[in-house]
Amino acid sequence: MSRLSIINDVKKHSLIPWLICGVGALFYGYEYILRIAPSVMSGELMHDFHLSASRYGSVIALYYFAYSPMQLVVGVLIDRYGPRRLLVAACALCVIGAFIFGSAQSVWMLGFGRLLIGLGSAFAFVGALKIATIWLPPNRFAFASGLITTLGTLAAMGGDIFIAPLVEWHGWRMTTFDLAILGVFLIVIMFVFVQDRIKTSHHTFYVADPEFKDVLKGLWFAIKSPYIWMAGAIGCLMYLGLSTFAELWGISYLIQAHHISYNQSATAISLMFLGWSIGGPIIGFLSDKFQQRRMPLMVGSMIGLFIMLIVLYVPNLSLFSVESALFSLGFVISAQIIVFAISREVSPEKISGTAIAFTNMLIMLGGLVFQPVIGWLLDLHWHGTILQGVPIYSIHDYQIALSILPIGLIISFILGFFLRETRASRM
Repeated sequence: MSRLSIINDVKKHSLIPWLICGVGALFYGYEYILRIAPSVMSGELMHDFHLSASRYGSVIALYYFAYSPMQLVVGVLIDRYGPRRLLVAACALCVIGAFIFGSAQSVWMLGFGRLLIGLGSAFAFVGALKIATIWLPPNRFAFASGLITTLGTLAAMGGDIFIAPLVEWHGWRMTTFDLAILGVFLIVIMFVFVQDRIKTSHHTFYVADPEFKDVLKGLWFAIKSPYIWMAGAIGCLMYLGLSTFAELWGISYLIQAHHISYNQSATAISLMFLGWSIGGPIIGFLSDKFQQRRMPLMVGSMIGLFIMLIVLYVPNLSLFSVESALFSLGFVISAQIIVFAISREVSPEKISGTAIAFTNMLIMLGGLVFQPVIGWLLDLHWHGTILQGVPIYSIHDYQIALSILPIGLIISFILGFFLRETRASRM
């Protein structure tokens, strides 16, 4: 058998590729827990460090300050050296950052810990997708992207559900230390099981080893490609529901606007992650099957807009209505994962990691920019109310600040008309 036929046989007829991708995706799930943890610690952190909403948003957004620009470097490194060693080292960075965050005695140390977590986390999603590119056939990529995203959002869902009582039980510091120790175990698992080369009983094939100059050319290809910029912009605007609402401001908004408890709000937000977890693989599978990329993105944006308007502007929703709306919102905007398939399909295969990373950078700029912007808008309209050392914002304050989310979905829908349809194949 030829080299190509052996590789294709392994990709199509073995469970090993899916298992390796699954282990790689565990890191994405872990970093997602670290990413969203401050959303269930906000009251304690704002109280302990005397932070306003705008300053708190700025400190937490340091994660994205490191994560987003690092995508340019991450894509180049992963394409050149493969994901295995880089993911192990990146997870170690996350662990160090978590220990520093948990032991911080000043805002600066808090921010530095958050910055290190962002640096390490920058490798997680792109690394998992690069493993999928190496080990899985091209016609399974959107589905695999959905599954990887599912693992991350399920981890976030579990984080909202389980971290909240942990914080109440033994505080945000010990909870952060628990998460750091969990990362140590993950480092060992990835070192043992993640592989960036395809092995058979008689052959070992190294897949991810292009010349460095070719990878840099790939980065320039991504920078000058209007299709990748368009895909990234749509992905960013659709992802704002998670990166700003679910990951940071959603719990405090639900408590204030819909008069539900802290734990009920955390559970409701977790259902948004659950909706994304279920919707991502389903929409990715349907997108692959029917060879449609644009339509799911546009439909997801429009339905997501309708649901977001209900959550933000319909008063006194019941707990069931809030939970149903957030689950549905997560489900429909999970169509966002298709933008990674688009970026892969408009790029040469050997620089797919760079193209995906550049797209991911554009998406994560939403968290970098709009987490602090929403905090700034909250402070701008704040009337100075403080309860137990924590600023209290009105429903009107939140509605003005969070209006960024429906506006973003309107723009993403419009951009869909200008996005080229790839028909689930390389152009």
